[in-house]
Amino acid sequence: MQIIAKRTLKLFWQRHPQAEIPLRNWYAVVDKAEWRQPGDVKVAFGATVDFLGDNRIVFDIAGNKYRLVVHVAYPFKRVLVKFVGTHKDYDRISAGSV
Repeated sequence: MQIIAKRTLKLFWQRHPQAEIPLRNWYAVVDKAEWRQPGDVKVAFGATVDFLGDNRIVFDIAGNKYRLVVHVAYPFKRVLVKFVGTHKDYDRISAGSV
């Protein structure tokens, strides 16, 4: 999958260095993935994902310490990073509209 907005991840882990390795690991898995449908994501990440409308997915990162919201365009094999933050930051947003 092509991941758009890696810069967003880098900026976050510069402020939260303990998030760097988990986010790099997530990136490495997704970069090599070939998702065709939400079920493919579930197979790769199991219980650490939640699906929202409009092909948005919430990933629990580092044991749910961080949250990552992406939009997946399955036909185009693209993943757009919409939000990355602490669990507390996530509670303040509307994941369906970021």
